[in-house]
Amino acid sequence: MTRRDFLWTHGGGLGGIALARMSAATHHPPRAKRVIQFFMSGAASQCDTFDYKPRLLKQAGERWDPGEKVELFQSNPGVVMPAPWSWKQYGQCGKWVSSLLPETASCVDDIAFVMSMQAKSNIHGPATFMQNTGFILPGFPSAGAWVSYALGSLTDNLPVFVCLPDPRGVPPNGPANWSSGFLPAAHQATTIRVGTPAPIQDLFPPDAVKFVSKEAERDGLRLLEQVNRRHMEGREEDSRLEARIRSYEMAARLQLSAPEVLDIGGESAATRKLYGADEAATSDMGRRCLIARRLLERGVRFVQVWSGADNGFPRRNWDSHENLAKDHGELGTSIDRPVAGLLRDLKSRGMLDDTIVHWTTEFGRMPCSQGSKGRDHNPFGFTQWLAGGGIRGGVTHGATDEWSYKAVEKPVYCYDIHATMLHLLGVDHTRLAFRHNGIDRRLTDVHGAPLTEIVKS
Repeated sequence: MTRRDFLWTHGGGLGGIALARMSAATHHPPRAKRVIQFFMSGAASQCDTFDYKPRLLKQAGERWDPGEKVELFQSNPGVVMPAPWSWKQYGQCGKWVSSLLPETASCVDDIAFVMSMQAKSNIHGPATFMQNTGFILPGFPSAGAWVSYALGSLTDNLPVFVCLPDPRGVPPNGPANWSSGFLPAAHQATTIRVGTPAPIQDLFPPDAVKFVSKEAERDGLRLLEQVNRRHMEGREEDSRLEARIRSYEMAARLQLSAPEVLDIGGESAATRKLYGADEAATSDMGRRCLIARRLLERGVRFVQVWSGADNGFPRRNWDSHENLAKDHGELGTSIDRPVAGLLRDLKSRGMLDDTIVHWTTEFGRMPCSQGSKGRDHNPFGFTQWLAGGGIRGGVTHGATDEWSYKAVEKPVYCYDIHATMLHLLGVDHTRLAFRHNGIDRRLTDVHGAPLTEIVKS
């Protein structure tokens, strides 16, 4: 092997050597170094999962009257509707969780529940943008892109930011949810479609072009790099060109690293069972959660895992307008064991100490019925939770009213969640900024503060 071939194969070219590893720009000692985010697309109902309200049981079927006019997204307020599932207290902290999520419930002593979330839109697209980027408008970088920009890479052989979408499709806004926005384009997520014949698109030449040998491919990529770099001269402010060069260099390394990280065949039977990777109801999410752990332990900083796709009817997301028991029942079963399995696996491997686990959705659902079996959108009060990476387990922050309608104690927006995550990663959210169109932009805009009461002292 020539020196040039060695540099291309193992470093992705001379440009790869210069760009492969960034130094972490932390403002204070970090408690965590990586994040995994679970996004329940379509709006998971807080009053059917983690927000227990006895009044919904006591007044079930009665007219719902919160004492004010309620304007809903696509319906008129129906009657008081309790959860179709029973409730029980779990763990030493005594947290109430519905029987929809019994495996997650067994982990409550490791989880901090934020019960007083609010959103600025009750429309899926803008609200999904808000939870991911901090803004309800398109064009802003996702949290994962900000983490990539701030902290850089932990490994040369895998991307900093990876998205594992639901195999049935993408959420509202599609890949814009994990884009780099106005940050340099290299910070957008690499999408891996687990369970498809080509999880990373165009990583390998198609079978139809058998004449493309490894040597020919390497020579072609070298030439392409030269052409791209020549084209970039005089266009240094266009980050897309540099990102394109880096993507080709990363692709060369992924050809070696991706097959190994995506192959869960070597995992033990006990581990696969822990995630539900071989059972019909949980296999999809179980495999993605298992691959997420493999990505994290090999140096990926931010992994986003989606549950639910915006693909019309029959519903395959958490947007349960018509039949909540059916939709939430199927999706709850599909995520419960895999998510809990990941928490347990990270803990057993000592990785939970420096991995933030974030479970989120774009908004909640109303305590009244829509029709006879569904619930409408509720941006006024819903639940998210965090675990690991310096988070105090077994605690609850904030509360909604007696209906699970509005946040009434310690209201929280996504800005506070993002500020908390950045704080644990060693980054001051007020100092993480990027100049764009004459404005110093931040993930947290001009808002937010770390939720210190859910952070370990």
